[in-house]
Amino acid sequence: MGDAGDAGHLMPPVSALPHTAPSFIALSPVQRDFCQRHLVLPVEETPHAITLAVAERSAHLAASLTLLFGKEAHFVRWPLPELRAAIYARVAPFALHEAVHGLRESEPARSASMRATPFQIVLFASLGGLFVAALALNASAALVLAVAFMSVFYVGHFLLRTLAAGAGAATFHNPAALAQPQLGLLPVYTVLVPLYREAQIVPSLMAAMRMLEWPKDRLDLKLIVEEDDLETRQAASRFEDEAEVIVVPPGGPRTKPKALNFALAFARGDFLVIYDAEDRPEPDQLKKAHARFQERGERPIACLQARLNCYNRNRNWLTRLFALDYALWFDFMLPGLERMGLPLPLGGTSNHFRVSVLRHVHAWDAWNVTEDADLGLRLMRHGHRIATLDSTTYEEAAETLGPWLRQRARWLKGYLITFLVHMRVPGRALMEFGAFGVLGLVFFIGGSVLTALVNPVFWILWIIWAATGTNDFHFLFGGTVEGLALFSMIAGNLGCLVLWLIAPMRRGWMELAPWALTAPLYWLLISAAGWLALYDFIARPFHWHKTPHGASAASAGAP
Repeated sequence: MGDAGDAGHLMPPVSALPHTAPSFIALSPVQRDFCQRHLVLPVEETPHAITLAVAERSAHLAASLTLLFGKEAHFVRWPLPELRAAIYARVAPFALHEAVHGLRESEPARSASMRATPFQIVLFASLGGLFVAALALNASAALVLAVAFMSVFYVGHFLLRTLAAGAGAATFHNPAALAQPQLGLLPVYTVLVPLYREAQIVPSLMAAMRMLEWPKDRLDLKLIVEEDDLETRQAASRFEDEAEVIVVPPGGPRTKPKALNFALAFARGDFLVIYDAEDRPEPDQLKKAHARFQERGERPIACLQARLNCYNRNRNWLTRLFALDYALWFDFMLPGLERMGLPLPLGGTSNHFRVSVLRHVHAWDAWNVTEDADLGLRLMRHGHRIATLDSTTYEEAAETLGPWLRQRARWLKGYLITFLVHMRVPGRALMEFGAFGVLGLVFFIGGSVLTALVNPVFWILWIIWAATGTNDFHFLFGGTVEGLALFSMIAGNLGCLVLWLIAPMRRGWMELAPWALTAPLYWLLISAAGWLALYDFIARPFHWHKTPHGASAASAGAP
């Protein structure tokens, strides 16, 4: 270990830190990050030397710390559990503040802590006032304009989705073409798994994590639990020899992004991935992601989105339609958006990041309930490249209507919030996304909410018109608007059905194809979730509808 006079010599073990220990938070960001990643804690400092607590000492670590602090580094040995606990106690207050307020203090215009800016409130109020005034002056003309606007919107929404699906069909990476990294060169990879009231699923989660093909000494697995969730904490603590348990203190909004931000402060990896409690990633996913991160290009890849789908897809009608929905979105739409250079909203799990980039953009917005989609857009606004990964993570689809409805309402509420956040300054969005990118933002983010809200209204009008032959709606759909409205109604819905029919082909799940014909019923449920999302947006914007996991028997094992 070196002589007593050597730099970095190992001193006797200690049982507690002295009261005069240097403040961890007072370190420079570079020093603090290095100490957290390498599990090092300053114990004592003099003008010419610094003493640090470590679990294991190496010559490389001693040299790095001597260079980092500009003075001779000495070590005291401390057991790893006690060392982690001491680092946690010192970092937690800083990490909690950063988790909740980091983004909104550094870039307040890009935080969802304020749902709408005063400008947006005035704008929407003015538009609403103008529409009411137009109704009073000439109701027929006002309604025709509204129908014409929605018809144009529907056509644009359908055409852009069709283009994305077509582009995505030709955008798949050949796993054999990816260079497989040598095990000796692999970096530390952090895996974050947020848990809340999911004690029963922890054993199957750990079984899935053990399947990951990555050296265990370079896998930084962290189970993230809330302080008051005692049952899940107890279940997670049984696996402390395999994973570090991160306890999130109370405070701020109780959301998944806040928990992820807090755990990020303790990440030791160069790369990082998010998994949910019920996730079953393909075992080689980390190796594939690392290989893609090494690809050369004009810009390095900052983030990868793996595909998602369901291991309980054949449980009932709802899970089958959920699987079709996911297959269309992750197998076709997102790869298509990547190829077209459009804003790419991330899914909530299996996002792989360069940790340095993630910290640079202040990670997730703790106040946004679709923090994933928001982060994908924010990374692009900062000039970072996002790509898709040809690897699947299987998760559990909600099997009953209540959980499904609340989950979809949270997604749609978050999409509405995300759209408002990124369109706060339209001119700046135009500069950072480009004109085509803004169209993508409008049709894929804003459009998902608007079509969910308006679909039932138009369907009811068309059904009444078609069934009764009444002329009561002729002023709405007659004349010039009729052709556009007819195209948006018939071509749009039939086109979407075609997309749903081809969605399972990529995976060979042809038994699901006939179920695509029932998709209109599923779209009605999405509309119900849209109206619930609008209510939540007004009444409780930061409320997190937690989706329960573990209901499916399939959750006990891999697909």
